Amino acid sequence: MKGKIAVITGGSGTLGRAFAKGLAEQGVRVFTLDRNEEASQVMIEDFKKMNLSLESVKCDVLDEASVENAKNTVIEKAGRVDILINGAGGNMPGATVMPQQTVFDISIEHFRKVTDLNLLGTVIPTIAFTKPMVEQGSGCIINISSMSAFSPLTRVVGYSASKAAINNFTQWMSVELANKYGSGIRVNAIAPGFFVAKQNRSLLLNEDDSLTARGETIISQTPMKRFGKPEDLVSTLLWLCDDKSSFITGIVVPVDGGYSAFSGV
Repeated sequence: MKGKIAVITGGSGTLGRAFAKGLAEQGVRVFTLDRNEEASQVMIEDFKKMNLSLESVKCDVLDEASVENAKNTVIEKAGRVDILINGAGGNMPGATVMPQQTVFDISIEHFRKVTDLNLLGTVIPTIAFTKPMVEQGSGCIINISSMSAFSPLTRVVGYSASKAAINNFTQWMSVELANKYGSGIRVNAIAPGFFVAKQNRSLLLNEDDSLTARGETIISQTPMKRFGKPEDLVSTLLWLCDDKSSFITGIVVPVDGGYSAFSGV
């Protein structure tokens, strides 16, 4: 892995930060793409304290020109791109149906924003950064899926729909690139189970860190009886990015403490 060039969208987020740290510790030169320059700078300073190098490029993953500029910046600085991790994503209240609501309370505007961020926010960077990979004949793309992609979760209708689309796009893109450009460029995805982050903390934990009712349901369906930690994803990420995984493409790997294997009985 040492000497490879990696780009992470949404790099200042909870999972993106873990990905960046895991790769940097392996000697990978890491660029994060993020709209939040302040958060990115804080992250760069934190990495310096750990004697790890990190670079950041301001980018809006839904703006094709912004992504193209970010790609050009990375190529100018590093000369190539070996790894793209599509970590940007999220949810919005209007694309969620709470217990006291019905499907008729969905905000189409919010639903569109969520699907755009999760799906187009993956498609646009993938198209842009695949170009240099095709030119150099090699590359690795990792998309971020979710347990809700396999079986939709209650409430998060927009998020579930868009993550299911990520699985489909991962498989489609892996086949397209292999058929047109050979075996050098691989596309896979990681499907995290339940991880506590800023976006979902209030859904899973109370203010005193005890489990909410939803959190209790999730833990009861997770054989390992805990939420995931961001670093739990790193070994899978490194495995998929490693050249030794050169015959692996088009798969979605659950990292979920057994959640997807448990029937509830």
